[in-house]
Parts: sequence; C-alpha cells; structure tokens
Amino acid sequence: MGALSDTWFADGYIDFELKKYTLLAYLQDINHYFTQSKLYPQLADIIFHYNNLLAFRENKQFLQQQFPKRLTAVNMEKLQLLYEQLIADDELMQELETIIQYSLPQLNSTIKEGTEIYEFVEDKLSITPVGLVPLETAEGYLFLCDGRYSDTLVYTYRLTIFERHDEKFRGIRTQYLEAYKKDLVYTTGHIKTMLIRQRSSLPNPAVYCVETPLVLPVDETLLPIAKKSLVKYIAQNAA
Repeated sequence: MGALSDTWFADGYIDFELKKYTLLAYLQDINHYFTQSKLYPQLADIIFHYNNLLAFRENKQFLQQQFPKRLTAVNMEKLQLLYEQLIADDELMQELETIIQYSLPQLNSTIKEGTEIYEFVEDKLSITPVGLVPLETAEGYLFLCDGRYSDTLVYTYRLTIFERHDEKFRGIRTQYLEAYKKDLVYTTGHIKTMLIRQRSSLPNPAVYCVETPLVLPVDETLLPIAKKSLVKYIAQNAA
C-alpha cells in the first residue's frame, strides 16, 4: 500500500497541487483494495488520516488519546512545533488550509465506501455460543466459518481493556490455531471438546462460532469484522 506519513499534508514542500497528487494516488491505492473487498488495514489507516487532519486544523492534541500506539511523544512534539511554525506564516497556513479543505471530503468519500462494505459484511455475520457460556468470557475460542462451508477456522481470543479519559474501551487479540474440515465428525461441539482436552490452560472456555454465507478475504476483512462483532456481542450479553 502506498502509505501516507502521519504528517503528509505538511511534509516537505507545502504545495496544493503536489499534495493533491499525493492524496489522489493514496486514495486510488485504497480503492484498489476496497474493490477486492479487502478492508484492513486500509480502512483504519484512512480513518486515522481523516481524524488527524481534523485535529490538526483545530489544533487539538492530534489524536494522542485516540491512537496512543500510532502517535508517539516524539511525533506529537514534532506536530506541535510544525503547527506553531505554520501559524506564524500566513501564506503557508493558507496553502495548508486549501490542502485540508480539499482533502477532507476526498478522504470522507472513500471512508464511506469502506464503511458500506464493512456494514454489509457485519450484517451477514451470525454469532452463536458453542455449548454453555461460562461466567468468565474474557478469553476463549473464536470459530470462523465462511460461505465456502469447507473449514472451521479456530482462533484463541483474549479481550483487552484500555482506558481513555473517563471511558473504557474493549479490544480483542486473536491467535490462529488451526482449521478443521467441516464434516459430520468435526462439529463445533466436537472441536470444543477436543480443544478442552488438548489445552489445559483453558479448562472451561467461552467458545463462539461466527458464521457467514459470504466468501471474502479472511485476514483483511472477515476476521477483523468478526472480532469487532464478537467484542460487541460479548459486551451486550454481559450487560
């Protein structure tokens, strides 16, 4: 992917035509992935750039809270200095404003395309607990079955919680284990029993099966959306 730097709009020579070309090349690349129904990491990346532009224009703390891993303290300091230098130069600030005014709708339009794909896929997912759900659901197994109806992909999952301001956010980490051929022997219940026998670290796991009739790229689309949907499902059922 032709990536943009976090400060692409103000790097080097600040010229509207140059930045417009840079942005359009990036968006063309993103659209290439979207037409193949590959959403990640492209969708998260473009949302970051959209929010970062907004934050820069409003001189906020440049998403330090929202993207704690992506923007380091050094990057933050660099952005702050950059803002202060630009604000002292009316001509440069005006050129930058032109760049930002052009870029935000362009980015937003592409985000909408990605979001439509995301919502379509999310709507076609169904989540079912496998067997009884234990009281502790912070870790367990995620089974993923798509429209090929040939395999059950098995992942371990662990919910994570990180705080921002006064709010708590749930995240999820998964690790691929293996694929089981879908047949009369390897039912989801039987796979769960096998996992309990083989992996003593999780003697009473929460197990969820996420199914869809769609056939889409697993790592770039199905798995990321399944993970987010599972976090939402667990949170709703724990409430």
